[in-house]
Amino acid sequence: MRTGRERQLIVFNDVTESSTSFQDSHKLDESRRTPNLLFFDISIILAATDNFSPDKRLGQGGFGPVYKGQLANGQEIAIKTLSRSSRQGIKEFKNEVMLIAKLQHRNLVRLLGCCIHKEEKMLIYEYMPNKSLDFFIFDAIRRQLLDWSKRFEIISGIARGVLYLHQDSRLKIIHRDLKASNVLLDAEMNPKISDFGLARMFGDDQIEANTNRVVGT
Repeated sequence: MRTGRERQLIVFNDVTESSTSFQDSHKLDESRRTPNLLFFDISIILAATDNFSPDKRLGQGGFGPVYKGQLANGQEIAIKTLSRSSRQGIKEFKNEVMLIAKLQHRNLVRLLGCCIHKEEKMLIYEYMPNKSLDFFIFDAIRRQLLDWSKRFEIISGIARGVLYLHQDSRLKIIHRDLKASNVLLDAEMNPKISDFGLARMFGDDQIEANTNRVVGT
């Protein structure tokens, strides 16, 4: 009899193999290797979010609803749930898992793991208490909290993250949806690039790529 983790791995591989998002990359085989991710049991997620209480809901993204949770050890997490009505949801789920799990940088949001339960698919991230950059810059009052020094630090952090994606990581990544709402801020207001659902890889020998169509917002 298979364990819960073995069943999750089977579902995970079925999901990731079903997407053709990376077929234009010569690194397709590498991208499909199952990353060393932590698989959360659904009971842990339900306990962390009080059964997905409306009070725990942080917002709604293109991927689906996002909830705040707290694990038994006190660690705060953010849970992105895949909306069943999302036409690109499976591809975005695969992109997030296969890319972020392989990327480590102080200016990229950290993926802690995922949860696959029946038809439900969730991604679990570190929690960013200061929300996203657009929460500040598009509000007349909150934007005053960002003096020039802090703005420069945020801009520099975003630039470091993009440079890592384009040049320094072992997987060369084009984000394709970099905007203020996809830049999260931690407790010290350090920026972390998030939402890799539309991201695309390109080869080591490439210095540019044609994305063929307009994506993102």
